[in-house]
Amino acid sequence: MKWETVIGLEVHAELSTKSKIFCGCSTSFGGGPNTHVCPGCSGMPGALPVLNRAVLEYAMKLGIALNCEITRHSTFDRKNYFYPDLPNAYQISQLYAPICRNGWLEIDVNGQDGDGTKKKIGIHQIHMEEDAGKLVHDTKSGSTFMDFNRCGVPLLEIVSRPDFSNAAEVIAYLEKLRETLLYLEICDCKMQEGSIRADVNLSVRKPGSELGVRTETKNLNSFKAIVRAIEYEQERQIEVLEDGGKLFQETRRWDDDKGISYGMRSKGNAQDYRYFPDPDLPPINIDENWLTSVRESLPELAYQKRERYICDMGITESTAVVLTVHKNVSDLFEAVAEQSKQSIEAANLITGEIMRLMNNANVLPEDLVIDAGKLSTLIVLVTGGKINRSAYKETIEAVFTNNIDPEKYIAEKGLMMVSDDNAVAEAIKAVISENADSVADYRGGKEKVFGFLMGMVMKKRGKGGNPEIAKAKLEEMLKAQ
Repeated sequence: MKWETVIGLEVHAELSTKSKIFCGCSTSFGGGPNTHVCPGCSGMPGALPVLNRAVLEYAMKLGIALNCEITRHSTFDRKNYFYPDLPNAYQISQLYAPICRNGWLEIDVNGQDGDGTKKKIGIHQIHMEEDAGKLVHDTKSGSTFMDFNRCGVPLLEIVSRPDFSNAAEVIAYLEKLRETLLYLEICDCKMQEGSIRADVNLSVRKPGSELGVRTETKNLNSFKAIVRAIEYEQERQIEVLEDGGKLFQETRRWDDDKGISYGMRSKGNAQDYRYFPDPDLPPINIDENWLTSVRESLPELAYQKRERYICDMGITESTAVVLTVHKNVSDLFEAVAEQSKQSIEAANLITGEIMRLMNNANVLPEDLVIDAGKLSTLIVLVTGGKINRSAYKETIEAVFTNNIDPEKYIAEKGLMMVSDDNAVAEAIKAVISENADSVADYRGGKEKVFGFLMGMVMKKRGKGGNPEIAKAKLEEMLKAQ
């Protein structure tokens, strides 16, 4: 290999607290410009910050989940730089004593033979910080407006070590990190709203040599954009070096429409930001009782659920992965399994019909809303022989689309199975009479014809037909000469 790629990530996760990190303003998304601001988060002189305790505990939870050391004596620092969306001209962050350090996250990667292997990605640190505001550019008037609603929204920055070799590993890590944040219920991870953002630090080098000059690519708002940006940047750097050029440490902005990045500014080091301890925020001291309390409050994470589904419920590994793709989906599955007392049937329902309907309706897992009790009722009805699979499928779709009462719907549509021997016999007689050639083929040894004849019987019986009774009766009447 002539060149190898070295990648590190800085992931910003916007926390789902109700108020900001250092004031009581709302963190809700989508408010009118500058409606969620106060003297503190808008940079008015004399306003003092007060730490939101929930932000600290969210950081501790993530640190524990990512196998980090929790810093018992943690402090805040001021990161100084001027930009119009930063009203204080500094950002309150953590450099010298971040809340979490020296962790790791294990990901699944595929080897050259396609075999699943594990790789540990190091977590350098996780630190708490406040978000900046937003610049709104009006191209028509040529003006730029400042919206400070996002100022002070709490962030956790998860800084990895440069342990990635390619885009596939980056995506595997981001998916695992995303699922961890969701199951901890500390971030909604909606990339389209900026709730989770990733900056890619990338360099190339000859195998075995020292690390090369890195660039940081920003404005990556989807996994697809991240993959494209990585592929573009590694090719760009290799091309520059092979042409005898020189790379510069810089911040680059990704243009997803054009599929290219361009330089924004030179990339500064920590000393360029003139960090110093924030004089308005006291140190945070975490004792053993507090840390134990937070550790014990951690919920079951996705990988733990998968293990339980496989070992305790007999669910296949591939199905368990689909069921835990999002906490909302796993919560639905567990509710349906518990109420119906049929885990396998519940798993098949969620990963089959429900996923199909979601795909058709473009419903994301986080937006899925459906009554678990109604689905449980349908499972009991179909496994108890009250409705057939055709009626089951139809009613599931009606529940998904219109939230109907399944039992009322089944009654109104006449979908309850009717086990009337005389009606079944009459339907079979008609099918035998109308399909003499197929009957002769079956009786001559062509057993595959049975499926066709069975389908014709069920068509005559309608959605209320009992397939088991019809099958037995059809076999009996076909054998009679």
